[in-house]
Amino acid sequence: MNIENIKFKLDPEDYKSIANELMCLIKPLLHGKSKADDEIFDVNGLAEYLKVSNKLVYERTHLKEIPYIKKGGKLMFRKSAVDKWLDLDNVPAVDTTINNLKAIKR
Repeated sequence: MNIENIKFKLDPEDYKSIANELMCLIKPLLHGKSKADDEIFDVNGLAEYLKVSNKLVYERTHLKEIPYIKKGGKLMFRKSAVDKWLDLDNVPAVDTTINNLKAIKR
């Protein structure tokens, strides 16, 4: 018997199950996410990641500036949420040729 000639008969529910499983596997790739993006930091880990003091993390959390999760009295921070929060203050690069032209024009 040749393996290439084997045919399978699947129910519509099987197709849906396969499709859902594929979507779960493909979705992180489509959104550019990886396991590292789902990393969870504690206060010390976040302070290290951001290169700031623990005090600053506690202050910003108290002011509800940094997205956080609180479980059992412990503060936790999802890396992907923190990265999105950081992007909110992203200052885009300026095209220097336009600035040079403005300087000459004056």
